Amino acid sequence: MTFRKWSLWFVAICFIFSFFSVSVHAQTSQVIRIYLDGIWLKGDVDPYIDPKVNLTMVPLRIVSEGLGAKVTWTPKSKMVTIQRSGTVITMIVGQKTVTVNGKKTSLQAPAVLKSSRVMVPLRFVSETLGLQVKWNAATKWIQMISKPGQEIKGAWVSTVFHLDWPSSQSYGQKEVQVQQYVTMLDELQSMGMNAVYVQVRPAADAFYPSAFAPWSKFLTGTQGQNPGYDPLAFMVEETHRRGMEFHAWFNPFRANTGSASETFDAKHVAVRHPEWMVTAAGGKMYINPGIPAARQEIIDAIMEVVRGYDVDGVHLDDYFYPSSGNFDDQSAFLAYNPKQIANLDDWRRDNINEFVRTLGQSIHAVKKEVKFGISPFGVWRNQSADPTGSATNAGITAYDDMHADVRTWIRNNWIDYIMPQIYWSFSYSNARYDVLVDWWAREVDGSNVKLYIGHAPYKLGTSEAGWQTADEIVRQLQYNETRPQVRGDVFFSAKDLRRNPLDIIKALKAYYKV
Repeated sequence: MTFRKWSLWFVAICFIFSFFSVSVHAQTSQVIRIYLDGIWLKGDVDPYIDPKVNLTMVPLRIVSEGLGAKVTWTPKSKMVTIQRSGTVITMIVGQKTVTVNGKKTSLQAPAVLKSSRVMVPLRFVSETLGLQVKWNAATKWIQMISKPGQEIKGAWVSTVFHLDWPSSQSYGQKEVQVQQYVTMLDELQSMGMNAVYVQVRPAADAFYPSAFAPWSKFLTGTQGQNPGYDPLAFMVEETHRRGMEFHAWFNPFRANTGSASETFDAKHVAVRHPEWMVTAAGGKMYINPGIPAARQEIIDAIMEVVRGYDVDGVHLDDYFYPSSGNFDDQSAFLAYNPKQIANLDDWRRDNINEFVRTLGQSIHAVKKEVKFGISPFGVWRNQSADPTGSATNAGITAYDDMHADVRTWIRNNWIDYIMPQIYWSFSYSNARYDVLVDWWAREVDGSNVKLYIGHAPYKLGTSEAGWQTADEIVRQLQYNETRPQVRGDVFFSAKDLRRNPLDIIKALKAYYKV
């Protein structure tokens, strides 16, 4: 008993003094993974515990190249040189000293060569390359963060139906709309938000001067009426002025927000190309994703923004095909099916795949730095329909109902990030929050696609299971911290944060330490 107590005490002390010094016996049989800013750095040599010094040894080249550093290996002298952002590091295999910008410093253990990879202690990597490093003993994950505190903390800003901005009372009043936006950003930033995802194309219209779409009616009350200024230009400038990111949010295929009989401006696609329209349940009109020319015009409209504005990203939500009801696209299925896809559902998914792939290529051909991401419905597929799906019992799914083949987008790296709308609590048995976060985290593993999570503050205070306290949101954020794949959190929507249900503002300020 005495020996056992001493062993436990010794392990605890080792953990306190070195977060990556762990029980060798407990870990030598398990693979250690490295995540850099949410991306799994896969290599031909895994990190391992050096039993002689009880330290985690990591492959320096893989980490350095993941950061964009230049690495040079000189076989004759067994010297490796790493150059990044004005820092030059040189070391020789077998030596316990390393030179950083001309100054020698000691290593806790000498660099070693394993399968042609230079392995160095984890602490050296974190201190020399300026990384924040977290060790998860339960999962054996090393999480490295290059810019701590700069993870995405955002809010969706819906313009459709005046949900978030601008108000219906501001029609045609530039000064009022400007002040409303400034006030909204002030409040969001005070809660810790550093990004906004603003809806600039609610329904085949525009919050900017466009050659392909009329001015949105949500600016003036009349579709096509010039508001007297460029709202998108103003929003981008104002958002950047305070150091926040601006992501332009597009609804690509939705063509109206009322009935099929509503009046459209002459520039609207329903007037110019009525043959592209499909009217679904409730009179909702969609631009048919199965028509190649229609898809291309939507891409051209989005590229107007990419070329003309300093946006940080292009964002799409889950409005692809409607999730229920009849969608009459049989004629397009017959006319535009060069791949001879036999199944209508597979053809629809292929249409969306082609759209996502082409749009991503178009964006990055013009501006590589612009992030392209999508926020699909939170359940890809239930396990009852696909054994690789999530352990959920959702009534609709992204793949089967909205024809969003998200897995293909991720595996082909067509997008920069995925932001599933996980709008359920830990207590909701049909689609538990933790079950879905873990599923999506596994899904992005091995890709270059980052994972952000969409949260539902709009449910706070409702009767749905788990939403009777603001602590639900805090618990979700804390859970995300344990998953290195999760690199951001975005809340739907701005108005639901600002109205402060169950004192969520106080909870977020405490969590984000603002």
